[in-house]
Amino acid sequence: MTTDTHQVIRPSILYFGTPVVLLTTENEDGTFNLAPISSAWALGRHIVLGLGSESQTVRNLAERPDVVISLASPELWEQVESLAPLTGADPVPQGKRAVYRYERDKFSAAGLTPQPSDLVRPPRVAECLLQLEARSVAMTPGGEGSFRSVECEVVRVHADERIVVPGTHHIDPGVWSPLIYNFRHYHGLAPELGHGFRSETARAAARVG
Repeated sequence: MTTDTHQVIRPSILYFGTPVVLLTTENEDGTFNLAPISSAWALGRHIVLGLGSESQTVRNLAERPDVVISLASPELWEQVESLAPLTGADPVPQGKRAVYRYERDKFSAAGLTPQPSDLVRPPRVAECLLQLEARSVAMTPGGEGSFRSVECEVVRVHADERIVVPGTHHIDPGVWSPLIYNFRHYHGLAPELGHGFRSETARAAARVG
């Protein structure tokens, strides 16, 4: 006999273990904005981003679609958190003024290094081992106007050689893991439990073995 131990709760947020990415976009004056977000997911060669409607990133992507999506790893959590209370919007939107402050050079503020991209204008984050050059192709309002869902097409992937399975185009999940934002706490991945039946990396390892 199974006993139901669930209870109805009303959490303030639903970040149930989502990856952290750093978005680089171009400002109107040709400088670049750097912003951490924890609402990003992939489908094929497309990434969907969840962004606050008042963010500088949304303003930039509405006018200039180029974006770099740099995936942070666990050791970067302090740099990510140092970016969290900063905004590239000047003046700071009314709804953000109690918590956020304006910062023009977020790379320097977080101790991160801009790295030139190949196909888009915004730079990559050099400290991130996995970087996606992309372009925004669709933007959809949601949450009664409080956020935007932004669909981006990935045009180039950069991966540090340390996290690539030698002789392949596969990321080695045993070497690299994303920084996870779990109900406003930062985590890395636990040890692997197994792999999906469609894993190309596991098949490649089996062939080598």
